[in-house]
Amino acid sequence: MTEAAPRNLMRVRGQGTTRVTNVELFFDLVYVFAVTQLSHYLLAHLTVNGALQAALLLAMVWLVWVYTVWVTNWLDPEQIPVRLMLLGLMLVSLVMSAALPAAFGNSGLLIGLAYAVMQVGRSLFAVWALRGQPLLRTFQRLLAWCCVSGALAIAGGLVPSVYPRAVFWLLAVGVDVLGSVTGFYLPGLGRSATSEWDIEGRHFAERCHAFILIALGESILVIGATLAGLFGQHGSLSAQQAERPATIAAFAVAFAGSAALWWLYFDRGASEGARRIAQSADPGRLGRSAYTFIHPIMVAGIIVVAAADNLVLLRPDAVGAGSTSWLILGGTGLYLGGLVAFRLNVRGGLPRRRTAALVVVALLGLVAPHVTALVLSSCTAAVVVAVGVGDYLETRTGRAAA
Repeated sequence: MTEAAPRNLMRVRGQGTTRVTNVELFFDLVYVFAVTQLSHYLLAHLTVNGALQAALLLAMVWLVWVYTVWVTNWLDPEQIPVRLMLLGLMLVSLVMSAALPAAFGNSGLLIGLAYAVMQVGRSLFAVWALRGQPLLRTFQRLLAWCCVSGALAIAGGLVPSVYPRAVFWLLAVGVDVLGSVTGFYLPGLGRSATSEWDIEGRHFAERCHAFILIALGESILVIGATLAGLFGQHGSLSAQQAERPATIAAFAVAFAGSAALWWLYFDRGASEGARRIAQSADPGRLGRSAYTFIHPIMVAGIIVVAAADNLVLLRPDAVGAGSTSWLILGGTGLYLGGLVAFRLNVRGGLPRRRTAALVVVALLGLVAPHVTALVLSSCTAAVVVAVGVGDYLETRTGRAAA
């Protein structure tokens, strides 16, 4: 009696066949909630420790999301087993996202368990689904690394104190990152090369584009929700707010800044990155460096800018407010720094406009103690808009020359 061949759950590769599916977009909806939770966490903990904690939680959220992107780049979400796997991860992600505000309080074990279940459970599923496929050995190695990171995440949740918990979770994140860097090396099994991670580059890039949009959506949500809070019950600005043109100006600046952040990434960088990873002889390398490692820097910058917009809208006339200034400059700096690193990885060569803008944002720190939050926010937004205008003029000049 012959054993039945394992069911093939791999995506069909070919021109236009590896598309982002509806269930993947549905899966992303949980992360809209997660990003909102992280933004609110940062606003509730406006200290250095609070910012570091929010960054650590973002790293955990990002890793469980992007590891899923890797898996669904190879496995077909239209197949029922893969779809059920995504829905299961979605449920656990929802629980984890709901627990984020008390991550360093009573919900620590819930966060650790959710992280471990997703990292280990997804890898177990991939090992089962990839039987007979060349990628099987890679996921066998990955499973071992995820078991270590999952154990560290659970250990962190069991520790009652904040700092030991943060150390355990930082180690869990470090193990998952180091595993990717080392090709998930295991004694006896060796390591896997990025050339073996034969991803469909355009699909992978589009998935990461979606997370940038999720973060930008949070920025718009914060702007709109904060402005709505300034309206009275009758749907008009209160008399006190109506007498403050600074509030209206802050709203306009916040929206212009968010639009400029979108422009800098999606006008040229997103399409160029997708094209280069699709044409690369080693798309796994670009998927790891330019997308898995660098994109969360830009996501962090957008979340911080969203928190800054909230504070500026509430108190646009505040002069030298330290936390607000750090959020304005730090968020924009993170985003620009991520764009610089992304361009270096994708194209090579230092992007001059983005680098110059990063230097100007750093220099604005010298005037931050002496100007209002609105002025500082306006200056920072003007820098980002100027980069976008420069990109547009360069593109138009290039087209005219062609």
